[in-house]
Amino acid sequence: MVKTVINASNQQGCLLLAGPTASGKSALAISIANEFDGVVINADSMQVYNGLRVITARPDETEEASAPHELYGVLAPDDFCSAARWRDMVLAEIAKCHAKGKLPIIVGGTGLYFEILTKGIAHIPAISDKVRDGLRLLQKEQGNQVIYDRLLEKDPQMAAKLNLGDTQRLLRALEIAEETGIPMTEWHQKSPEGPILECPRLWLALTPERQWLYDRCDRRLDWMIEEGGAIEEVRLLLEQDLDPALPVMKALGVPEIIEMLRKTQTKAEALARIKMLTRRYAKRQTTWVRNKMATAEKSSAQDLESLKVNFFPFIRHFLLTLEE
Repeated sequence: MVKTVINASNQQGCLLLAGPTASGKSALAISIANEFDGVVINADSMQVYNGLRVITARPDETEEASAPHELYGVLAPDDFCSAARWRDMVLAEIAKCHAKGKLPIIVGGTGLYFEILTKGIAHIPAISDKVRDGLRLLQKEQGNQVIYDRLLEKDPQMAAKLNLGDTQRLLRALEIAEETGIPMTEWHQKSPEGPILECPRLWLALTPERQWLYDRCDRRLDWMIEEGGAIEEVRLLLEQDLDPALPVMKALGVPEIIEMLRKTQTKAEALARIKMLTRRYAKRQTTWVRNKMATAEKSSAQDLESLKVNFFPFIRHFLLTLEE
């Protein structure tokens, strides 16, 4: 395919590429970047951390070197990246791209990130160290059930949306309720605040057939565990003695591999559970894409070349309209 030449100095738009895990987003984003002089910018809540490249399916070193990538592995595992913090970082990267005449390509599967980037988020007051540290200590000593039960009293609507394994989200919801006296569900109903993405944008969505996606997830997980080094990644993470409530400690697959390393379950049991959780996650992501990206250009293609054929004409037209 002949590379499309477009006047980069006039590019002030942005591509937003979403889809479920293992659907081929990373490879497509790299192809788009190489074809249209773009920069791939991370919109995955776990790939922002370093040290877990394999288990989070972050692009490998060769892939990252094949096109400009930003916000991948930029935070330490003991750091905490809220959606609002990510929004601020990504807006800064988009501004840099526009200043250089590059096309920003925001790619990921974290729906909340796209929501906040394009719609904003209600401002919630800062949580005091006393409340945050107290709840984290309680969770560490007594587990998630006590956190869930307390949240059920203070914010039953939010508790109904979470499960017992959502440590970070349970703690966040409870600390907001205890610090402010207002449930998170009420905060979410307030008018959104903060900066949002103002430039023209083109939404692209991958919607692969479900069984194909599940099979692809399973094959990728088999490789991660048996050949890719995911177990060693988690072993090194465990050696850092991090707070178990940190996001990286709850990344998909990490708790199960920790249990395997501690010999509380076998490798086969851990892998089976990770596969089950990954399929559930992929299903939720697919549902979000279909519900929230109704106007996006979509493709259910199962190979990169077909995705390029499906999407490149829309991208080319979008960029040409920016020059008019």
